[in-house]
Amino acid sequence: MARVRILLTGAAGFIGTATWRELVADGHDVVAVDLLLPEAHAATTRDDPPAGVHVLDVREAGGWADLLQGCDAVVHLAAMVGAGATAADLPLYAGHNDLGTAALLAAMHAEGVGRFVQASSMVVYGEGRYSCPQHGPQAPGPRTREALDGGEFDNPCPVCGGPLDWDLVPEDAPFDARSSYAVSKVAQEGYAAAWARQAPGAAISLRYHNVYGPGMPRDTPYSGVAAMFRSSLERDEPPTVYEDGRQMRDFVHVADVARANLAAVRGVLEAPVASHRAYNVCSGTPIAIADVARHVAAGSGRDLEPRITGQYRIGDVRHVVASPERAREELGFTASVTPEEGLGAFATAPLRA
Repeated sequence: MARVRILLTGAAGFIGTATWRELVADGHDVVAVDLLLPEAHAATTRDDPPAGVHVLDVREAGGWADLLQGCDAVVHLAAMVGAGATAADLPLYAGHNDLGTAALLAAMHAEGVGRFVQASSMVVYGEGRYSCPQHGPQAPGPRTREALDGGEFDNPCPVCGGPLDWDLVPEDAPFDARSSYAVSKVAQEGYAAAWARQAPGAAISLRYHNVYGPGMPRDTPYSGVAAMFRSSLERDEPPTVYEDGRQMRDFVHVADVARANLAAVRGVLEAPVASHRAYNVCSGTPIAIADVARHVAAGSGRDLEPRITGQYRIGDVRHVVASPERAREELGFTASVTPEEGLGAFATAPLRA
């Protein structure tokens, strides 16, 4: 790919920092934008931003559209993340994620920038994909409080009531957003698809699975479960695991996510106009949550078996793991860091405050 100019939002964040390095290492010019929200940047203030970062709000992108001049593409990572703990969080997600994306796309259209890569999330799927050994593919309903109280964590088959097996989720699976964050990610993908048709332009939405690695925030609403396990171990406490620990997820290293972002830039620059395509960004190696805790513990050198509590959170999904095939076939992206390798190294990797 020839040298291009890319506007990168969320450039000072966990994934943004790694992506910025990857883009520059590949020879590209980066225009870095970040609002430096306190929720994600507790140790960095807007009065003292990282070198090269324009402290700007994507909700006001029309006011700084001059930064888009000469850009070939935009990589949009800026967002409020986390599950959205209460209904009071709804305006934050709708503002930063929905309105922010719409304002940025409108500014891109005004400046003639027609290529867009956007950070989405596996949360758009809700539950993963399931099948019954006797009755084939099934779409289970929400798990009941009574079943969870009784330690019955697996989704039952709607036909026979037996436990369902999990399978890999493809990108054409239906949306089932279960939190304000998830709803905002569905909306962002919708805006990207609508803009691609109307502008016209080309857009790619990357559905990140559980991202971890160096530079991850410590003990904030943006921290993932791997960081929480690590914090417990550093206090010489066993990591706390909900349910029975056998719920399956996909953990993808931030270095691989940065590589996927670069692959998406290459892909979107070659994509036809009026196109929108979504891709899972995952390791392709499903792992049980209890084993995530064990790998982090092993990497820390602490012989602490996870504390599996049987507790649960209403609304948590049982299994959600992704198919990596579309990203491999169409973007040429395959993760290079295995969960065992990456989670062990994560135990002692530098984190951000």
